[in-house]
Amino acid sequence: MRAYGEWMTATLDLRTEIREFLRSHRARITPEMAGLPAYGCNRRVKGLRREEVALLAGVSVEYYVRIERGALAGTSEGVLDALASALQLNEAERDHLFHLARQSGAPNGRRHRKTPATVRPVLQEVLDAITRAPALIRNGRYDVLAMNHLGRALYSPVLADPRRPANTARFVYLNPSEAEKVFVDYDQVARNAAAMLRMELGRNPHDEELIALVGELSTCSDLFRQQWASQDVRLKGYGSKRVNHPAVGLLDLNFESMDLPTEPGLQLNVYTAPAGGPDADNLVLLASWASEETLATELHAPSG
Repeated sequence: MRAYGEWMTATLDLRTEIREFLRSHRARITPEMAGLPAYGCNRRVKGLRREEVALLAGVSVEYYVRIERGALAGTSEGVLDALASALQLNEAERDHLFHLARQSGAPNGRRHRKTPATVRPVLQEVLDAITRAPALIRNGRYDVLAMNHLGRALYSPVLADPRRPANTARFVYLNPSEAEKVFVDYDQVARNAAAMLRMELGRNPHDEELIALVGELSTCSDLFRQQWASQDVRLKGYGSKRVNHPAVGLLDLNFESMDLPTEPGLQLNVYTAPAGGPDADNLVLLASWASEETLATELHAPSG
Protein backbone atom coordinates (compact mmCIF):
# COMPACT_ATOMS: atom_id res chain seq x y z
CA MET A 1 0.00 0.00 0.00
CA ARG A 2 1.35 3.40 -0.91
CA ALA A 3 1.87 5.86 1.91
CA TYR A 4 -0.50 8.79 2.35
CA GLY A 5 2.17 11.35 1.40
CA GLU A 6 3.02 9.43 -1.77
CA TRP A 7 -0.62 9.49 -2.88
CA MET A 8 -0.72 13.24 -2.33
CA THR A 9 2.41 13.77 -4.40
CA ALA A 10 1.06 11.63 -7.25
CA THR A 11 -2.20 13.56 -7.28
CA LEU A 12 -0.39 16.88 -7.43
CA ASP A 13 1.51 15.92 -10.59
CA LEU A 14 -0.64 17.33 -13.37
CA ARG A 15 1.53 15.79 -16.09
CA THR A 16 0.98 12.36 -14.55
CA GLU A 17 -2.77 12.98 -14.48
CA ILE A 18 -2.76 13.85 -18.18
CA ARG A 19 -0.57 10.90 -19.12
CA GLU A 20 -2.64 8.34 -17.22
CA PHE A 21 -5.93 9.74 -18.45
CA LEU A 22 -4.91 9.63 -22.12
CA ARG A 23 -3.24 6.23 -21.87
CA SER A 24 -6.19 4.63 -20.10
CA HIS A 25 -8.67 5.92 -22.67
CA ARG A 26 -6.42 4.99 -25.59
CA ALA A 27 -6.39 1.45 -24.19
CA ARG A 28 -10.19 1.29 -24.29
CA ILE A 29 -10.50 1.82 -28.06
CA THR A 30 -9.77 -1.10 -30.36
CA PRO A 31 -8.79 -0.54 -34.01
CA GLU A 32 -12.13 -2.05 -35.02
CA MET A 33 -14.00 0.48 -32.86
CA ALA A 34 -12.05 3.27 -34.56
CA GLY A 35 -12.63 1.91 -38.06
CA LEU A 36 -8.96 0.96 -38.52
CA PRO A 37 -7.50 -2.34 -39.73
CA ALA A 38 -6.17 -4.49 -36.87
CA TYR A 39 -3.39 -6.18 -38.90
CA GLY A 40 -3.53 -9.53 -37.15
CA CYS A 41 -3.72 -10.48 -33.48
CA ASN A 42 -0.09 -9.96 -32.42
CA ARG A 43 -0.48 -6.39 -31.22
CA ARG A 44 1.74 -5.48 -28.29
CA VAL A 45 -0.54 -2.78 -26.92
CA LYS A 46 -4.05 -2.91 -25.58
CA GLY A 47 -6.25 -0.62 -27.60
CA LEU A 48 -4.90 1.92 -30.05
CA ARG A 49 -1.25 2.66 -30.69
CA ARG A 50 -0.04 6.23 -30.32
CA GLU A 51 0.47 6.53 -34.06
CA GLU A 52 -3.12 5.42 -34.64
CA VAL A 53 -4.45 8.10 -32.30
CA ALA A 54 -2.27 10.66 -34.09
CA LEU A 55 -3.66 9.52 -37.45
CA LEU A 56 -7.27 9.75 -36.24
CA ALA A 57 -6.67 13.17 -34.68
CA GLY A 58 -4.82 14.55 -37.71
CA VAL A 59 -1.61 15.42 -35.82
CA SER A 60 1.94 14.17 -36.09
CA VAL A 61 3.02 11.18 -34.02
CA GLU A 62 5.69 13.33 -32.32
CA TYR A 63 3.09 15.91 -31.33
CA TYR A 64 0.74 13.31 -29.88
CA VAL A 65 3.57 11.59 -27.97
CA ARG A 66 4.45 14.95 -26.42
CA ILE A 67 0.81 15.51 -25.44
CA GLU A 68 0.49 12.05 -23.91
CA ARG A 69 3.58 12.71 -21.83
CA GLY A 70 1.63 15.53 -20.19
CA ALA A 71 2.46 18.57 -22.34
CA LEU A 72 -1.07 19.89 -22.89
CA ALA A 73 -0.29 23.57 -22.28
CA GLY A 74 -1.00 25.61 -25.40
CA THR A 75 -2.91 22.86 -27.20
CA SER A 76 -5.60 24.43 -29.37
CA GLU A 77 -9.30 23.69 -28.92
CA GLY A 78 -9.32 22.19 -32.41
CA VAL A 79 -6.64 19.65 -31.50
CA LEU A 80 -8.36 18.87 -28.18
CA ASP A 81 -11.63 18.28 -30.02
CA ALA A 82 -9.84 16.02 -32.49
CA LEU A 83 -8.26 14.03 -29.65
CA ALA A 84 -11.62 13.71 -27.92
CA SER A 85 -13.13 12.34 -31.13
CA ALA A 86 -10.23 9.97 -31.77
CA LEU A 87 -10.48 8.56 -28.24
CA GLN A 88 -14.30 8.52 -28.41
CA LEU A 89 -14.59 10.51 -25.19
CA ASN A 90 -18.04 11.16 -23.77
CA GLU A 91 -19.13 14.63 -22.64
CA ALA A 92 -17.65 14.31 -19.14
CA GLU A 93 -14.36 12.92 -20.45
CA ARG A 94 -14.10 15.66 -23.06
CA ASP A 95 -14.70 18.31 -20.41
CA HIS A 96 -12.05 16.71 -18.21
CA LEU A 97 -9.52 16.82 -21.06
CA PHE A 98 -10.24 20.53 -21.56
CA HIS A 99 -9.95 21.18 -17.81
CA LEU A 100 -6.53 19.48 -17.75
CA ALA A 101 -5.38 21.53 -20.73
CA ARG A 102 -6.66 24.76 -19.18
CA GLN A 103 -4.93 24.04 -15.87
CA SER A 104 -1.70 23.12 -17.64
CA GLY A 105 -1.51 26.59 -19.14
CA ALA A 106 -2.76 28.53 -16.12
CA PRO A 107 -0.40 30.94 -14.33
CA ASN A 108 0.62 29.60 -10.94
CA GLY A 109 -1.33 32.21 -9.06
CA ARG A 110 -4.61 31.42 -10.83
CA ARG A 111 -4.57 27.65 -10.74
CA HIS A 112 -6.49 27.10 -7.50
CA ARG A 113 -10.09 28.25 -7.29
CA LYS A 114 -10.95 28.61 -3.63
CA THR A 115 -14.44 27.32 -2.84
CA PRO A 116 -16.41 28.71 0.09
CA ALA A 117 -16.21 26.80 3.39
CA THR A 118 -19.65 28.03 4.48
CA VAL A 119 -22.77 29.35 2.79
CA ARG A 120 -24.29 32.80 3.02
CA PRO A 121 -27.24 33.06 5.44
CA VAL A 122 -29.65 33.77 2.60
CA LEU A 123 -28.78 30.41 1.00
CA GLN A 124 -29.67 28.67 4.25
CA GLU A 125 -32.95 30.57 4.13
CA VAL A 126 -33.53 29.24 0.61
CA LEU A 127 -32.92 25.69 1.85
CA ASP A 128 -35.26 26.17 4.81
CA ALA A 129 -37.97 27.45 2.48
CA ILE A 130 -37.93 24.05 0.71
CA THR A 131 -40.19 22.21 3.13
CA ARG A 132 -41.39 19.16 1.17
CA ALA A 133 -38.10 17.87 -0.25
CA PRO A 134 -34.67 17.10 1.20
CA ALA A 135 -32.15 19.68 -0.01
CA LEU A 136 -28.48 20.38 0.61
CA ILE A 137 -25.58 22.47 -0.65
CA ARG A 138 -22.20 20.84 -1.14
CA ASN A 139 -18.90 21.55 -2.83
CA GLY A 140 -16.95 19.49 -5.37
CA ARG A 141 -15.16 17.60 -2.57
CA TYR A 142 -18.52 16.23 -1.35
CA ASP A 143 -18.35 18.39 1.80
CA VAL A 144 -21.92 19.09 2.92
CA LEU A 145 -22.06 22.78 3.87
CA ALA A 146 -25.77 23.34 4.47
CA MET A 147 -29.02 21.34 4.60
CA ASN A 148 -32.68 21.83 5.28
CA HIS A 149 -34.49 19.83 7.97
CA LEU A 150 -35.53 17.04 5.60
CA GLY A 151 -32.00 16.91 4.22
CA ARG A 152 -30.65 16.34 7.72
CA ALA A 153 -33.21 13.60 8.21
CA LEU A 154 -32.40 11.88 4.92
CA TYR A 155 -28.65 12.04 5.55
CA SER A 156 -28.77 11.36 9.29
CA PRO A 157 -26.54 8.24 8.91
CA VAL A 158 -23.88 10.42 7.23
CA LEU A 159 -24.18 13.06 9.94
CA ALA A 160 -23.67 10.44 12.65
CA ASP A 161 -19.93 10.75 12.01
CA PRO A 162 -18.82 13.67 14.23
CA ARG A 163 -16.15 14.80 11.77
CA ARG A 164 -17.00 18.12 10.12
CA PRO A 165 -17.70 19.15 7.51
CA ALA A 166 -19.72 16.01 6.85
CA ASN A 167 -18.42 14.39 3.68
CA THR A 168 -20.47 11.82 1.78
CA ALA A 169 -17.50 10.41 -0.17
CA ARG A 170 -15.71 9.73 3.12
CA PHE A 171 -18.86 8.02 4.45
CA VAL A 172 -19.20 5.87 1.32
CA TYR A 173 -15.60 4.67 1.25
CA LEU A 174 -14.49 4.70 4.88
CA ASN A 175 -17.71 3.40 6.44
CA PRO A 176 -18.77 0.88 3.80
CA SER A 177 -20.73 -1.41 6.13
CA GLU A 178 -23.07 1.46 7.02
CA ALA A 179 -23.04 3.01 3.55
CA GLU A 180 -24.12 -0.28 1.97
CA LYS A 181 -27.15 -0.32 4.27
CA VAL A 182 -28.10 3.24 3.39
CA PHE A 183 -27.44 3.35 -0.36
CA VAL A 184 -29.25 0.51 -2.12
CA ASP A 185 -27.12 0.93 -5.25
CA TYR A 186 -23.90 1.20 -3.27
CA ASP A 187 -21.54 0.12 -6.06
CA GLN A 188 -22.90 2.77 -8.42
CA VAL A 189 -22.87 5.44 -5.72
CA ALA A 190 -19.22 4.65 -4.97
CA ARG A 191 -18.20 4.70 -8.66
CA ASN A 192 -19.96 8.03 -9.14
CA ALA A 193 -18.21 9.53 -6.11
CA ALA A 194 -14.75 8.58 -7.36
CA ALA A 195 -15.55 9.75 -10.89
CA MET A 196 -16.84 13.12 -9.71
CA LEU A 197 -13.84 13.63 -7.42
CA ARG A 198 -11.60 12.95 -10.43
CA MET A 199 -13.59 15.52 -12.41
CA GLU A 200 -13.15 18.04 -9.61
CA LEU A 201 -9.41 17.35 -9.55
CA GLY A 202 -9.23 18.31 -13.22
CA ARG A 203 -10.85 21.65 -12.40
CA ASN A 204 -8.79 22.28 -9.25
CA PRO A 205 -5.61 20.15 -9.30
CA HIS A 206 -3.99 22.30 -6.60
CA ASP A 207 -6.85 22.26 -4.09
CA GLU A 208 -5.01 21.10 -0.98
CA GLU A 209 -8.15 19.89 0.79
CA LEU A 210 -9.20 17.88 -2.26
CA ILE A 211 -5.71 16.39 -2.53
CA ALA A 212 -5.80 15.50 1.17
CA LEU A 213 -9.19 13.81 0.77
CA VAL A 214 -8.02 11.77 -2.24
CA GLY A 215 -4.90 10.81 -0.31
CA GLU A 216 -6.94 9.72 2.71
CA LEU A 217 -9.37 7.66 0.65
CA SER A 218 -6.55 6.13 -1.41
CA THR A 219 -4.70 5.09 1.74
CA CYS A 220 -7.70 3.71 3.62
CA SER A 221 -9.94 2.15 0.95
CA ASP A 222 -9.02 -0.62 -1.48
CA LEU A 223 -12.24 0.04 -3.40
CA PHE A 224 -11.43 3.72 -3.85
CA ARG A 225 -7.91 2.90 -5.10
CA GLN A 226 -9.35 0.52 -7.70
CA GLN A 227 -11.97 2.98 -8.88
CA TRP A 228 -9.58 5.94 -8.84
CA ALA A 229 -7.16 4.00 -11.05
CA SER A 230 -9.89 3.55 -13.68
CA GLN A 231 -9.59 7.27 -14.61
CA ASP A 232 -13.38 7.49 -14.93
CA VAL A 233 -14.98 10.94 -14.75
CA ARG A 234 -18.60 11.98 -14.45
CA LEU A 235 -20.61 15.17 -14.72
CA LYS A 236 -23.05 16.14 -12.00
CA GLY A 237 -26.61 16.66 -13.12
CA TYR A 238 -29.67 14.61 -12.34
CA GLY A 239 -30.71 11.05 -11.71
CA SER A 240 -32.25 8.77 -9.12
CA LYS A 241 -31.07 7.59 -5.73
CA ARG A 242 -32.46 4.76 -3.64
CA VAL A 243 -31.94 5.28 0.07
CA ASN A 244 -32.81 2.71 2.72
CA HIS A 245 -33.48 5.02 5.65
CA PRO A 246 -33.25 3.39 9.10
CA ALA A 247 -36.50 5.03 10.24
CA VAL A 248 -38.83 4.96 7.22
CA GLY A 249 -37.41 2.30 4.91
CA LEU A 250 -36.88 2.54 1.16
CA LEU A 251 -37.01 5.92 -0.55
CA ASP A 252 -36.74 5.88 -4.35
CA LEU A 253 -36.00 9.52 -5.10
CA ASN A 254 -35.17 11.72 -8.08
CA PHE A 255 -32.48 14.34 -7.66
CA GLU A 256 -31.38 17.47 -9.43
CA SER A 257 -27.90 18.94 -8.91
CA MET A 258 -27.63 22.61 -9.86
CA ASP A 259 -24.63 24.93 -9.87
CA LEU A 260 -25.03 28.11 -7.85
CA PRO A 261 -23.91 30.93 -10.18
CA THR A 262 -23.30 33.32 -7.28
CA GLU A 263 -21.13 30.75 -5.43
CA PRO A 264 -18.75 29.11 -7.92
CA GLY A 265 -17.91 25.56 -6.89
CA LEU A 266 -21.08 24.97 -4.90
CA GLN A 267 -24.08 22.87 -5.96
CA LEU A 268 -27.66 22.69 -4.73
CA ASN A 269 -29.05 19.14 -4.58
CA VAL A 270 -32.80 18.61 -4.23
CA TYR A 271 -34.46 15.18 -3.81
CA THR A 272 -38.08 14.66 -4.85
CA ALA A 273 -40.65 11.90 -5.32
CA PRO A 274 -43.69 11.79 -7.64
CA ALA A 275 -46.78 13.13 -5.91
CA GLY A 276 -49.26 10.52 -4.70
CA GLY A 277 -46.81 7.63 -4.81
CA PRO A 278 -45.40 5.51 -1.98
CA ASP A 279 -42.12 7.42 -1.95
CA ALA A 280 -43.95 10.71 -1.47
CA ASP A 281 -45.76 9.10 1.45
CA ASN A 282 -42.43 7.98 2.88
CA LEU A 283 -41.10 11.52 2.60
CA VAL A 284 -44.06 12.62 4.75
CA LEU A 285 -43.11 9.90 7.24
CA LEU A 286 -39.51 11.14 7.12
CA ALA A 287 -40.66 14.67 7.94
CA SER A 288 -42.73 13.34 10.84
CA TRP A 289 -39.79 11.34 12.14
CA ALA A 290 -37.50 14.35 11.81
CA SER A 291 -39.87 16.53 13.82
CA GLU A 292 -39.68 14.02 16.69
CA GLU A 293 -35.94 13.45 16.60
CA THR A 294 -33.09 15.68 17.70
CA LEU A 295 -30.95 15.84 14.57
CA ALA A 296 -27.37 17.07 14.40
CA THR A 297 -27.45 20.82 13.83
CA GLU A 298 -23.78 21.65 13.38
CA LEU A 299 -22.34 20.97 9.93
CA HIS A 300 -19.00 22.62 10.66
CA ALA A 301 -16.26 22.19 13.20
CA PRO A 302 -16.68 24.49 16.23
CA SER A 303 -14.65 27.69 16.02
CA GLY A 304 -11.93 28.60 18.48
